[in-house]
Amino acid sequence: MILEDNQNVTKPRNSRAARPKVVYQWTVQDVQKWFRRHCYDYYVLYGEKFLQHEIIGRALIRINENQLYRMGIINPDHSQDICREILKLRLKTYILEFRDLERNNLYD
Repeated sequence: MILEDNQNVTKPRNSRAARPKVVYQWTVQDVQKWFRRHCYDYYVLYGEKFLQHEIIGRALIRINENQLYRMGIINPDHSQDICREILKLRLKTYILEFRDLERNNLYD
């Protein structure tokens, strides 16, 4: 019978899961991953356009329908759906920023 050495067993820490990278720091690859996950139906059609324009996180959350049109996404239904997902991301980012401010007592 083999006995396990309990001294070498790593115990999980009682901490929260690591927070994902903030949108402002996203790379082109991070944006592609987000686009594939949240706009799956359009990723096949437009993922390459986001790559060609080297869209990073800072640019992504500022994109509007006019900019999508200039990128070549001319179907209004598609651009509205993509903008809706970007707006959700923008709102989520703002909420996290406000929570950080409250946590750091900088809200005044």
